Amino acid sequence: MTSDVLISGAGIAGPALAYWLGRYGFRPTVVEIAPAPREGGQAVDFRGETHLTVLERMGLLPELRRIQTGGSPMTFVDERGAALLELPGEFNGGAVEVPRGDLSRLLYEHSLPYTDYLFGDTVTGLTQTPGRVDVTFRHAAPRTFGLVIGADGLHSHVRRLAFGPERDFVTHLGYYAATWELPNHLGLAHGSVGLNVPGRLAAVGAGHREPGLARTLFVFASPELAYHRHDPEQQKRLIADAFAGLGWEVPRLLDSLHEAADLYFDSISRADAPRWSTGRVALIGDAASGTTLGGMGTGTGIVAAHVLAGELALAGGDHRTAFARYQDRLSRYARICRRGNAGRFLAPRTRYGLRLRNGLLSRPLLMNGLLGATERVATADLPDYPHPDADVPSAVHTAKGTSGSRSGR
Repeated sequence: MTSDVLISGAGIAGPALAYWLGRYGFRPTVVEIAPAPREGGQAVDFRGETHLTVLERMGLLPELRRIQTGGSPMTFVDERGAALLELPGEFNGGAVEVPRGDLSRLLYEHSLPYTDYLFGDTVTGLTQTPGRVDVTFRHAAPRTFGLVIGADGLHSHVRRLAFGPERDFVTHLGYYAATWELPNHLGLAHGSVGLNVPGRLAAVGAGHREPGLARTLFVFASPELAYHRHDPEQQKRLIADAFAGLGWEVPRLLDSLHEAADLYFDSISRADAPRWSTGRVALIGDAASGTTLGGMGTGTGIVAAHVLAGELALAGGDHRTAFARYQDRLSRYARICRRGNAGRFLAPRTRYGLRLRNGLLSRPLLMNGLLGATERVATADLPDYPHPDADVPSAVHTAKGTSGSRSGR
């Protein structure tokens, strides 16, 4: 029974965990509320030896190097368009930077031989017994699993159902962030440029695959707002109000917001679950410990998937031993990686804060020191887990009788 594992969330950590579990002979099922693997989004990066070692063990590193962006330089400007600060591509891009949608697709394809995918659905109920977890879904028939893993992000449904309400684990860090796709009317060829005024950033960057497209990043300081997370029109009004009256290219960027079909909007917040497991249910990635922006969450999720699956394999499926070792190995690493507040860096609240950031980061010696420090933070000791068999375990392909399973095959 323990070999049947439900993973909630098909972003980054979920498919990565499904891949490793499948290689170790478990039978993973991934449920994802979106109707298909998610596309688009900002570029994400990997830094340091630990991230690259896990990617290499997964066999993904050559393909990621082939599709990497080469880093995303960023220029901050004032309302007249005059440059205030220029950040090199390696500051944002790390060792390997790829579009998030491309990474998500690769992880999905990499895990597909081992995994049943259930798209367009979500977990609605969890009932634990000594030997199993009974799971209900919004659409699919109820199922029983040996283990359930919440890889469903900062607003995790699994964490809410098994651990408690979101307010007990998520802290608002004083900022909101938004991004959407639009035509590349500035003719940007590489990197991004953004207006910085106290407490606000309105940036736009070149598309990594389509030169005719671009993507925004809007960040603004704000107390916690009351809004509906699934009402994009309300979110568009909040963004427009926050950036009203600004110059440079902001009015044209806001005009494109009205037609945006792929708006992402969320608070910049930090999740911190003191316990990453309860009984047969565990959390991974941002659901356990992460932030909305920054914090090397993508790399941390990839590492966490490798460690959690490896500990379950070492423990022979004994979840009590594996879950305890998993948190013991990674909790300090995750806390260090998610330190800081990306909103405070991207949109300092005062003119003095803007001048201080720009002045410090204009010094090459300090810039090089920050890059080196980031590399060190991203490094952790990885145990030598058993090398999984190269062949797909035959047990993975047993029929599960779930509508939408093995989606996309």
